[in-house]
Amino acid sequence: MPKMKTHRAAAKRFRKTASGKLKRRRAYKSHILAKKTRKRKRRLRKPTLVAPSDQKRMRRLLGQ
Repeated sequence: MPKMKTHRAAAKRFRKTASGKLKRRRAYKSHILAKKTRKRKRRLRKPTLVAPSDQKRMRRLLGQ
């Protein structure tokens, strides 16, 4: 059985934390920013963790 290839698009979007969880950027921060509040845009800057229900799928894409 050949080795599994890393899904390159996923590899560019997710990073592994020191404890082994997956970190991601938040959505809705790329355009149409004028109607979003300052507070909302500020919160969107911070990265967050991938939901536990999605962790398994993301790990498979990343070949981990």
